[in-house]
Amino acid sequence: MLARVFTAALAGFTARPITVEVDLARGLPAFHLVGLPDGAVRESKERVMAALSNSGFETPLRRITVNLAPADEPKSGTGFDLPIALAILKASRTIATPTGHPPIGRVQPVRGVLPIAAALKAMGAREVLVAPENAAEAALVDGLMALPVPALAAAVDHLSGTKPIRPVAVPARLPARVERGSGWSEVRGQVVARRALEIAAAGGHNALLIGPPGVGKTFLARRFPSILPPLGSGEALEVTAIHSAWGRLSPERPLIHAPPFRAPHHTISAAALLGGGRPPRPGEVSLAHRGVLFLDEFPEYRRDALEGLRQPLEEGEIVIGRVAHRRHRFPARFMFLGAMNPCPCGHWGEALKPCTCLPAARQRYRARLSGPLLDRIDLHVRVRPVAFGDLMGEVPGESATVVRARVTAARRKQGDRIGPGGLNAQIDGRQTTRWCGLDPEGERLLEAAYDRLGLSARAHVRILRVARTIADLAGADAIEPVHVAEAIQFRVLDRHAPSGSSA
Repeated sequence: MLARVFTAALAGFTARPITVEVDLARGLPAFHLVGLPDGAVRESKERVMAALSNSGFETPLRRITVNLAPADEPKSGTGFDLPIALAILKASRTIATPTGHPPIGRVQPVRGVLPIAAALKAMGAREVLVAPENAAEAALVDGLMALPVPALAAAVDHLSGTKPIRPVAVPARLPARVERGSGWSEVRGQVVARRALEIAAAGGHNALLIGPPGVGKTFLARRFPSILPPLGSGEALEVTAIHSAWGRLSPERPLIHAPPFRAPHHTISAAALLGGGRPPRPGEVSLAHRGVLFLDEFPEYRRDALEGLRQPLEEGEIVIGRVAHRRHRFPARFMFLGAMNPCPCGHWGEALKPCTCLPAARQRYRARLSGPLLDRIDLHVRVRPVAFGDLMGEVPGESATVVRARVTAARRKQGDRIGPGGLNAQIDGRQTTRWCGLDPEGERLLEAAYDRLGLSARAHVRILRVARTIADLAGADAIEPVHVAEAIQFRVLDRHAPSGSSA
């Protein structure tokens, strides 16, 4: 007797359809599981047989063969327990729950339910059985009924028609919640840094804050998400699917619609930052997709982790290859925000407190960040100490609401020009030539900066894109020389070498 139950398996952050095929044959009682299962899947034999027994079902005294098809697709996790149990009951023609046996045990939640549910919907499924904790997440898939199953017996009752399970309602869109400090108006002084972060938010640009310890770099960075617009519907589902694959969704708030903010510690490994493992799972760069990745003490991170950022910063995705398995692609279209000291002691270039580092020490410190990596960062911002009068002043700065309105208006102009969701930081070379044209005065200004600073071709293009964003914030249709000049001013690391005596 052969029975089939359809499910899906995570592959990266997406899901691929899996068919659970169960055959009950004559012979000595045995349980064989095939189809490239990992250790957790192989252990499902004991979990499934115990669940059947404790739920009041008779275990088939047959030779049970479970095939997870396609057989060449690796399977991992505990999400196959319920499909295997239902397929065994279907093959043994069990269609009703025995009386006098209350459900014992429960269906446990698993990670990756949202992409799995989406894959099942693409296969033509109209309903999906999930743990109660995963029901709201699965209900996000349009046109698919999510049925919360508390126990194996309840699933059998529903499939036999004796006690149908009512699907959960589609979760309402709750108000956006900023996970980090939202007090943008609490930032005193720092006019240049605030302006740079507003430009970064408006155009989706990467930024690096450079300044002495205690100047407020981290304070600024953790309030940066408050000036970002909320995610659109498609972006919210995309971000939620990634966090679902990682298992970080809250049952109370299954839909993520505020841009994520990730701030891993500098001791993080390259695999944890970029993604990896067996099976491959998304890293911090993917968890920051459509949001912000903040690296404090930027030069202190591992060199292999930092150099691994070059691909996602340039292409918006990370590709992980394995010899025995297929390549996995994880989206990683994030805004990078970094913070660093100008030298090991932190005071190079400051007039009030002289630097105590030798030139060679400053050179080694800067050498931790390669030129190709710095080229991919649009804005290099020098953050100066706050004047005492600004620090003690009672007049608050602009609120996040006011700044976010300007950012939203600038992004709307980019969307009208590039397409829905388009940002200046993401345009290609052809689009840069089309939309970032300069007048003769602007060209002369950029040419002088190019020759004097020794800019790379990539830095030249990024200056043009930043100038386009500055023009969008000003409501200008064309890039003016003043916009080019401001964009050039945000290339601090191109203007000063670390071996000098001043900044």
